[in-house]
Amino acid sequence: MPHVILLGDSIFDNASYTSGGPDVVSQVRGLLPAGWSASLLAVDGSVTTNVADQMERLPKSATHLVLSVGGNDALMNASLLGISLFGLPPASTRNPNESLVEVRENFATRYRLAVDSCMRPGLPLAVCTIYNGCFPDQAYQRLASLGLALFNDVIISVAIERSLPIIDLRIICVDSQDYANPIEPSSTGGEKIARAIVATVAGNSAAAYRTVVFT
Repeated sequence: MPHVILLGDSIFDNASYTSGGPDVVSQVRGLLPAGWSASLLAVDGSVTTNVADQMERLPKSATHLVLSVGGNDALMNASLLGISLFGLPPASTRNPNESLVEVRENFATRYRLAVDSCMRPGLPLAVCTIYNGCFPDQAYQRLASLGLALFNDVIISVAIERSLPIIDLRIICVDSQDYANPIEPSSTGGEKIARAIVATVAGNSAAAYRTVVFT
C-alpha cells in the first residue's frame, strides 16, 4: 500500500496554526487515492540539520517522501543577509556581498545533506520551495521575498542536481487566506499544498525521477 511521508517543518506540521481546522497531513489523507496513507514526521521549528533525525523514524512501509524545509534556516540567518528579513536587524559590520556568499554556501551544504539523507532509502522524493510569506507592508514583503530567493535558488539547484520534482510553494500560496500568520499556512493554504503533494506523488510516475515543477 502506498504510504506518503511528510518531512521538514511547520509547512506540513501546521496543526497549531489552523484554529481547529484540518492540517496538511489530514488534508493529504483525504485527497489521496483509495488505499493510500500519509504520515507526518515533520516537526514545527525544524531546520535542515533536523531532517536526518526525522529520517531515523521513517516507517518501513514508506513509499514516497516529500520534504519542505529551509524557512527556519532563513530566519536564523536573516541578520547576515544585509536586509531586515522577518523583522530581524541587518548586519552592519560585514561586507553584504560576502555575507550573502557565506549564507548561500552554508545553506547549500546543509540542504544537500538533508536531501541526501532523504534519498538514502531509494524512495521517490519531492522537495518544496520556501514560500514568500504574507506581510501587510508591501515594501517589507519585497525585502522578505528577496532574501528568500537566495535559499530557494539552492533548493531548486539541488533538486535539479538530484533529478527531483519540485513543489513550488511560492506559486501555490499567493493569497492572504493561505496564511494563518505572515509565515505559517492556514487550512486554506494547507489544502492547496496538500493538492500539490497528491498531484506530485500520485500523478505521473515518470515525474518522480526527474525535475518537474508542480504548482
